[in-house]
Amino acid sequence: MNSHRDDGTPESSWTRGRRETREERADRRWTELLQEVRVIQTGVQILFGFLLTVVFTPRFTTLGTTDLTIYVITLLLGAATTGALMGTVTFHRLVSGHRLKPQTVLWASRLALVGVVLLLGTMTSALLLILRLTLSGSAALWVVAILVAWFVVCWFVLPAWVLHRYSSRE
Repeated sequence: MNSHRDDGTPESSWTRGRRETREERADRRWTELLQEVRVIQTGVQILFGFLLTVVFTPRFTTLGTTDLTIYVITLLLGAATTGALMGTVTFHRLVSGHRLKPQTVLWASRLALVGVVLLLGTMTSALLLILRLTLSGSAALWVVAILVAWFVVCWFVLPAWVLHRYSSRE
């Protein structure tokens, strides 16, 4: 049985890249995705765990309405981030054995990307809350804006640039 690429061309016509079947590619991509999620999930779990303990600190009761709102938003974003990243694994578990590995990898990858976007929101609001409590005036907003810009460059702009630059050569 001949395997075909996603665009319908037979594997025998592949002239560059790895020589792997669609299923082999899905297995490789799944392993890579799982490793990526393991790395990011550790940081998310630490951040979310910290957020869960904040309400038990003495200073929490002194927060104003704005800071309490930022805290709640941060906590909800952290929970959503955790859900999206853990969802990649549960997605696989629920559909494994049904010969849907390529589709599973595609949707789990999308879920992981949603998790990264939610992590950006979580980091933004956590930094905003902490820096509002430690810096005076509008300095917190400026520092957060600079850090968010840095995250966007590292997480999205640089990979997009590399993809564009080196994909156009092929």
